[in-house]
Formats: sequence, C-alpha cells, structure tokens
Amino acid sequence: MVMMLFGLVVFLGVHVVSSLRGFRAKLIGALGEGGYKGFYSLLAASGLLLTAYGFALWRAEGPAQLWVPPMGLRHLALLLMVFACIFFVAAYVPSHIRTRMKHPLLVGLKTWALAHLLANGDAASMTLFLAVLAWAVYDRISLKRRGAVVQPAPKGFGGDAVAVVGGLALYGLLAFVFHPYVIGVPVM
Repeated sequence: MVMMLFGLVVFLGVHVVSSLRGFRAKLIGALGEGGYKGFYSLLAASGLLLTAYGFALWRAEGPAQLWVPPMGLRHLALLLMVFACIFFVAAYVPSHIRTRMKHPLLVGLKTWALAHLLANGDAASMTLFLAVLAWAVYDRISLKRRGAVVQPAPKGFGGDAVAVVGGLALYGLLAFVFHPYVIGVPVM
C-alpha cells in the first residue's frame, strides 16, 4: 500500500506542479526547458511504475473488500471502457470528438477511473481509481481556469473515424491482451 501511495503522490504530484504555471515557469527558468522536461518525465515514469508495482503488491496481499460489485456494473464498466479508449485516441487525432470533448485525454481518464470504480470493490482499486479520478477532475478545472486553447474542428469526419477505429483497436488490445496477460485479470 505504501509503495502505491508513494507512487501516486509522485505521479500525480508532478502533474499538479505542471498545472501551477508560476511554479512551473520558475522550474523551467532554473533547469531549462530540456532539463525540466527530462526531470518531469523521469519523475512521472517513476511514479507510474511505483504505483503499478505497489498496486500489484497490494492486490496480491488481498486488500479489504469494501463492496462486491454486481455483474451489471462490470458490464457497464466494459461499455464505458469503449468510450474511454475512443477518447484516449481522440486526444491525438484532430477530430470533432476532440473538439467537442475539449480535453479528451482527461475525459478518457475520468471515464476509465469511473469504469474501474464500478467494477472493483477492493481497497487497493478504490484508492487508485479515486485518486486518478480526483486528479483528472482537478486538472480539467485547472485547464478551464487557465483558458487552455481547444483545437477547432477539422473539415470532414476522417479524424473521427480514426479515433473510433483506433479506440476500438485499443479496447481490444486492453481487454484481450493487456488485462489478462499483464494485469492478470481477464475481463472477457
């Protein structure tokens, strides 16, 4: 538990620092643009790895079961993950989806976290997914206050098709390869 929490503090902490524009500017001034990006990437990757490893250890210990999700919520989580994957891909493809969602990566993260909260009732899962959901909500509010620029919608719907097809491919990869073989929890 401690390793996962430490990883979350590091991973989410560097992301919160990047939303504090004055502090971020001071760091860039002290470290340079490349130094800041390198340090940020190193900390973010380290935090993510610590979180994943700590989560796996905590799950292996058998954390307290806070509630038992009904099967219907697991099915709803599978459906929500289709949308989360489409939003993840839409974040990197000029499309109407990206324009409409404004920040589709954050929408995807919130959807991912909610889906996993619905499908899991153990303390480790609840802690991890609630922390990510809370950070994603905070970051979306932060972006709105900073007046982050939203890309205009492109002409045509080719980007939307790429986002949907790419999202479905990502979903298949996560559901049939990543979850059963890396996480060790088959979802299908």
